[in-house]
Amino acid sequence: MTGKTRVAILGASGYTGAELVRLIARHPAMEIAVLTADRKAGQSMADVFPHLAILDLPPLVAIDDVDWDAVDAVFCALPHATTQKVIAGLPERLRVVDLSADFRLDDPAVYEKWYGLPHTETELQKQAVYGLPEFYRDKVKDARLVANTGCYVATALIPLIAILQAGLADPDWIIIDAKSGVSGAGRSAKEANLFAEISEGFHAYAVAAHRHTGEIDQELSKAAGRPVMASFTPHLLPQNRGILATTYLKGEADAIHAHLEKRFADEAFVHVLPYGKTPATRHVRGSNHCMIGVVADRQPGRTIVVSVLDNLVKGASGQAIQNMNLMLGLPETTGLEQLPLFP
Repeated sequence: MTGKTRVAILGASGYTGAELVRLIARHPAMEIAVLTADRKAGQSMADVFPHLAILDLPPLVAIDDVDWDAVDAVFCALPHATTQKVIAGLPERLRVVDLSADFRLDDPAVYEKWYGLPHTETELQKQAVYGLPEFYRDKVKDARLVANTGCYVATALIPLIAILQAGLADPDWIIIDAKSGVSGAGRSAKEANLFAEISEGFHAYAVAAHRHTGEIDQELSKAAGRPVMASFTPHLLPQNRGILATTYLKGEADAIHAHLEKRFADEAFVHVLPYGKTPATRHVRGSNHCMIGVVADRQPGRTIVVSVLDNLVKGASGQAIQNMNLMLGLPETTGLEQLPLFP
């Protein structure tokens, strides 16, 4: 072996699994030792994702067939509910970043409310660290299990946590209007995600009931130091990648912008645009960057914050690698220096 950290990617046949492969393939301190995909076990990644055919990768195997002695760290990109049992069965020496929702919510009762199933690994939940590195990196560094954030959630929370921690907006008046590309819904076959169903259209879904709402409320409440219930509405865009969150606040725009500029000045992946400018999803496509714009509303005392990221990178796989870098004592940016793709 090369002395690199040997990683397993569980659920490598999904979009986030493939994105992990794409990024880790050029990571100087990690190498891919194991790839799992139960339904596609025995196939190659080239069969499942032809764009990765040039890479020398291990074959896809079932999780039950993994030799854990050949693994140092795990990225778990499995569906929610499936993940709890799998992670509970892993050797305790392994560092794990979980990209599902299974360990994001501190309270198992809240998990059951939003996901409709009881949490089966409540003791393991107590060990999990919420994986938003710009705010929790010190905890992530020492964690054995990190719960990667939701993609909608990261887009909204990066500016909002900083704003609420500074007391610059009314916690009782937060409206998050967010739009995502269709890859955020995963790769499984769904009628609602067929080309004919989503092209040439634009619609809201899971209105007042999206599962990420519990995660948003949890982290905003921590930031504000008291309970917060934000209004959150997701929309589906007829595009592959990207999330744009337009957030409406009661607070002074100039003070909010000045604070965000100062708060994120030293962050490698968070960029605050000049006052009055707003970003687009195409400005971050394929990268681990988040861009934030702040605009004063025409009504005095109200502010509009626009934040964007690539849901498959900073919203999922890139952020997972950012967290794993911290867990392994590596520079946080390692393997994530890719600039956005344009056009």
